[in-house]
Amino acid sequence: MSQENIEQPPGRADGREPGQLREIKFKNNVAPNALGSTLIEWGNTRVICAVTVEESVPRWMKEQNVPGGWITAEYSMLPYSTQQRKPRDITKGKLEGRTQEIQRLIGRALRSAVNLEKLGERTLWVDCDVLQADGGTRTASITGACVALMLAIKKLIAEGKLTEDPLLNPVAAVSVGIVGGKVLLDLSYTEDVAAEVDMNLVMNSVGEFIEIQGTGEESTFTDEQLAEMLRFGKEGIKQIIAIQQKAKDE
Repeated sequence: MSQENIEQPPGRADGREPGQLREIKFKNNVAPNALGSTLIEWGNTRVICAVTVEESVPRWMKEQNVPGGWITAEYSMLPYSTQQRKPRDITKGKLEGRTQEIQRLIGRALRSAVNLEKLGERTLWVDCDVLQADGGTRTASITGACVALMLAIKKLIAEGKLTEDPLLNPVAAVSVGIVGGKVLLDLSYTEDVAAEVDMNLVMNSVGEFIEIQGTGEESTFTDEQLAEMLRFGKEGIKQIIAIQQKAKDE
């Protein structure tokens, strides 16, 4: 069979290469009452991430004599963030399982980025509110929340409330998957719903893994495909962390 007769796989709808990220932008200080805040625009996904402080720690920390502070997160998709209105969790009387999973993931990721003992006896609350969803809301939330957290820590230091910088290594997250048999980085919504394999990676700036969430959606994947997904994801996170660092200093 000649090369001309070989059927080529279709390209991505937005014209990106398989290993190419969507455009990522940050707009800082969008919530004046927060200690640190940013609007992350990741392709057509938009999330406001804001950090507020409470000068106390959870009761379990006091009861168990755990030193230092705590970081916890809340995540929500606003009703108008999707094409069809998404009811607020409060109208259902409980959080969706997906919401709980994502906000716990955000909290775990951010706690890995901070020396909690140096944070002092305080709790940082991180709120991630999705304004517009087009795939990757959890990865955008983690990535944006880390920028908001860095801004909040910078302010606490400037105010003299922290004498040492508790930040260890910034964290970021990205999606990767297999769509039509091809490994793709940073899935949009249409790619995500069509994916045979869906994976989210959370890593820090020194290349260490924090969390890997990978699932075969009615499919399986090989060692080689896993290695390629990890390679795409690791390279993507390097680029994202560079964008984060630039945004933090703006």
